[in-house]
Amino acid sequence: MENSYPSPQEVGIRIPPHVKKDVFCAGFRHGLQGGHLVKAEYMRLSFREGYRAAKLYLREVRRSRGILEFPVRWRVRMKTA
Repeated sequence: MENSYPSPQEVGIRIPPHVKKDVFCAGFRHGLQGGHLVKAEYMRLSFREGYRAAKLYLREVRRSRGILEFPVRWRVRMKTA
């Protein structure tokens, strides 16, 4: 069963005029799918702005549904002499 992800226009996100629309949408989709920025082509401005918009959209969706984000767990290593 495949997930159906919305486009930026469907959720009300306006694409800035200075970015490439197709690259922005690809970044938005990648962000919704939970991907990481690990490839060189992901560093393009249009892709990063779409990725960031997706992450902000997901944060708002989670807040509206009452899902809390838990604090990051830090690991501390201590050496004793």
